[in-house]
Amino acid sequence: MKEIDLNTSVYDLVTTYPEIGQVLYDMGLKDIKNPAVLNTMGRYMTIPKGAKMKKVELKTIVIQLNKMGFIIKE
Repeated sequence: MKEIDLNTSVYDLVTTYPEIGQVLYDMGLKDIKNPAVLNTMGRYMTIPKGAKMKKVELKTIVIQLNKMGFIIKE
């Protein structure tokens, strides 16, 4: 199991675990596939901020990440 902190930037998470990018894309955070957006906004954006911005339930993203073997650090 891989432990992740939701306060880590999306850029760092996707760089370390590329599969997280697909989860976020599938959950409605479509800009994650744009390298320019990932390299700029992604450096300060976190999963909770992105979820709020795109009106996606954070709990839904967390459940999907758990299914993929990620443990969310409290």
